[in-house]
Amino acid sequence: MTTTKPATGAKGATLRRSLGLWAIVGLGLGYMTPTVVFDTFGIVSDETNGVVPAAYLVALIVMIFTAISYGKMAGAIPSAGSAYTYVRESIHPNLGFMVGWTSLLDYILLPMVNALIIRLYLEQLFPAIPGWIWVVLYCIGTTTLIYFTMRGTSNVNMMLLVFAVVVMAVFVVIAATQLMEGQGEGTIASFKPFIHDGVTLGAVLTGATVVCFSFIGFDAVTMYSEEAKSPRVMPRAIMLTVILGGVIFLVAGYFAQLRFPTNAPFGEYTDDPLPQIGLLVGGPVFQAILVAAGFAAAVASGLASHASVARMLLVMGRNNVLPQRVFGYINPKTQTPTFNIILVGAVTLLAMAFSLELISAFINFGALIAFTFVNISVIAWFAIRKGRRRTPKDIISFIVLPGIGMILTGILWVNLHADALIGGVIWAVIGFAYLLFITRGFSRKVAAFDESQPVTGFNKAID
Repeated sequence: MTTTKPATGAKGATLRRSLGLWAIVGLGLGYMTPTVVFDTFGIVSDETNGVVPAAYLVALIVMIFTAISYGKMAGAIPSAGSAYTYVRESIHPNLGFMVGWTSLLDYILLPMVNALIIRLYLEQLFPAIPGWIWVVLYCIGTTTLIYFTMRGTSNVNMMLLVFAVVVMAVFVVIAATQLMEGQGEGTIASFKPFIHDGVTLGAVLTGATVVCFSFIGFDAVTMYSEEAKSPRVMPRAIMLTVILGGVIFLVAGYFAQLRFPTNAPFGEYTDDPLPQIGLLVGGPVFQAILVAAGFAAAVASGLASHASVARMLLVMGRNNVLPQRVFGYINPKTQTPTFNIILVGAVTLLAMAFSLELISAFINFGALIAFTFVNISVIAWFAIRKGRRRTPKDIISFIVLPGIGMILTGILWVNLHADALIGGVIWAVIGFAYLLFITRGFSRKVAAFDESQPVTGFNKAID
């Protein structure tokens, strides 16, 4: 993300249109953190009985339908925003608030995932040191850095992304060589990573709910609508992000599944086998390189997500969705929303206690609801509000395709981890009660908390 100078609420501030198609795609892929396919490999392989690529294929199909809907809404409402923006504009502000509230859960927990991934890496490399120490050090470091500056650059993001993808390509080459030498399944061409005896559709769907977490980030590119050189690139950027991310996950997952048909080689480290994958495939040197790629990707994603949620809370504070004195405060010395940054850092400390599977499920709860309602928004905006339902083309574009996307995301949602469903519902009930409070029983219009508000230029480029 590019920033030239902070916005402090000056009227007339506008976002600079400086991002081209591939810069936006790079930002989306950076959010998706490609190396996460190795982090969740053990969990998904166990859930699916050894068909990780099948889970990714199902998730990719669902995401493609949803990406089509995101592209349509980004073209219809070309302002920086996300699912809650589209739902608010196409259906109702109160429903938009609820979708935004569930999305807030994703924002808050995403930094924790990166802290958790780094903890799991370092626990394997330094087993004598308690994992909680790494979480504390990580939280202190990232919180301190963002406390003093929330600025980032798309160039740094792109360099880290390229590094991660190159390392993953090296993994594929080494794994393919070893497969041809008889290791693992002993072949580079097989259907076993997708289907074999003992695999059930329910298990694949459960695995797909886990790997949906890997795709979170493609929707983040909608935030750059006002910074794109042309708004017309947004639908293509969204689709390219999903497809390229999906291809990376599928290829890496396919070769990893052939090389490691079971989790047995990972021993006790199935929660995050990335370091073990590196060690078993390429020895200590490649292990260090793969861990470095995963570490860099996790830190970059952690910094971006930490700053993003602090910024989102700032917008909510400035718009009085949350108490303005607390959440809308900007430190005059650092020009950052210091309370929000520290709050997110404190929440991230919970990475000491949670598992990657459970936290990713909680994140997917909000993400899948957002994805479902973006599909519904297409129907509401085009077919109902704009009356585009009279021709076969319109029916397919604005009813059938988003309808399929809605059904598919709904299927994944009901297959989420039971604890995530319970926790997510509790979070939604709290949000509904808070909505009743701030609207005085729906007698007032709820304020928006779009990220396009001019009061917050952090991580945005402005003129």
